[in-house]
Amino acid sequence: MTYDIDGLVAKDKDHLWHHLTQHSNFKTSDPLIIVEGEGLRVRDVNGKEYVDALSGGVWSVNVGYGEKRIVDAVSKQIMKMCYFAGSAGTVPTIELADSIVKKMKGMSRVYLSPSGSEANEKAFKMVRQRAALKFDGKKHKILYRDRDYHGTTISALSAGGQEERKMQYGPYTPGFVKFDHCCCYRCPFDKEYGSCEIECAKTVEELILQEGADTVGGVIVEPITAGGGVLAPVPEYLPMIREICDKYDVWLIIDEVVCGLGRTGDWFGYQHYNIVPDIVTTAKGLASSYAPLAATITTEAVFNEFLSDPSDKVSYFRDISTYGGCAGAAAAGVANIAVIEDDKLVENSKTVGAYLLDQLNNKLSSHKNVGEIRGLGLFAGVELVVDRDSKEPMPEGKLVEIVGDCMKNGVIVGRTNRSLPNLNNTLTLCPALIATTADIDLIVEAVVQGVHTVLGS
Repeated sequence: MTYDIDGLVAKDKDHLWHHLTQHSNFKTSDPLIIVEGEGLRVRDVNGKEYVDALSGGVWSVNVGYGEKRIVDAVSKQIMKMCYFAGSAGTVPTIELADSIVKKMKGMSRVYLSPSGSEANEKAFKMVRQRAALKFDGKKHKILYRDRDYHGTTISALSAGGQEERKMQYGPYTPGFVKFDHCCCYRCPFDKEYGSCEIECAKTVEELILQEGADTVGGVIVEPITAGGGVLAPVPEYLPMIREICDKYDVWLIIDEVVCGLGRTGDWFGYQHYNIVPDIVTTAKGLASSYAPLAATITTEAVFNEFLSDPSDKVSYFRDISTYGGCAGAAAAGVANIAVIEDDKLVENSKTVGAYLLDQLNNKLSSHKNVGEIRGLGLFAGVELVVDRDSKEPMPEGKLVEIVGDCMKNGVIVGRTNRSLPNLNNTLTLCPALIATTADIDLIVEAVVQGVHTVLGS
């Protein structure tokens, strides 16, 4: 297809407000306009092809582009029944709920919405309503972890551990309290794994007691911190958090918006740690972004907290999400889960993800500016430092240059936006779960070349 490139660029610059973008940059350069994609590759309006190692730029197109089975399922469903409010069931919403919980031992109820931010808002509202119903409103505080990200709405930002995303958007929703991150490489307790007592988990109990156990109702964490640097906690960490939450009757919320649906080499990231959360939120890979779709998934015990006599008009979960009733989006979710299962993409994520980490380690771990390489499944980060001894974070501008060099060479990679002090600067990789070892070779080659070009050998 032929495009009016100049016309599209002009309309883009004149009218489209891009996400996470300083538009003054477009005075000297044109915006990236993507027009088509197939498999792991996308093509821009100028015809240049890229290997997408970011799954749509925000770790979300888990099954790759042009997946006909999902497209056909959505088309068929919206012709038959496009929408009905979530106060009623439709065939795809029912089938989606069933498909999800079959992958999640111990979870049983699914509340649908259109975005990860909204899914987390539902979880927060459940904690707050439970506090009102059972604890006279006192047990309303929600603890969140430094470096984790839970969304862009005001309450989701209030629970966000990435301060640069929160700047200038306050005041925030009260009742959210931060605890320390779990990155061993930059341990906030100056300990080393193997000789520590997992202080990063113990601090949660200390904070609950400090705030007052009768005031804390929830703890929210990502199973593997995504935008904060691809940080997988040690094996003992989440079981300890689970035990602490049980001890003080606190709901454990696991944010699987990024990690869910095969990204880490299991269906959900928390499953690597052999725990059962009270609430799980997920989005992005739930429909591989073929439609806006998210879910707040709970145990039966959480669901039962909101059961009451029908004459009680206020004790049920009085929430609605307009687009939680989109039957086409739910059909996309059902088809997406089937594709992941039928094509064994969780298994592929595990095996090809291991190859990705091996290749990164083989070709970059000895570089003078590589502090740590980490990840799980098709989800990896390369933390860059000015000096390996001091661990001084690499200036953000250098990461911008590396990402740009990769783009020039036809590979799209990401970076954490870490311009504030004491935060890491990390290159991020999360190609679609369909990635092959040949794809990984191309991606790693581009990253290695970018690092060497910008930082030297």
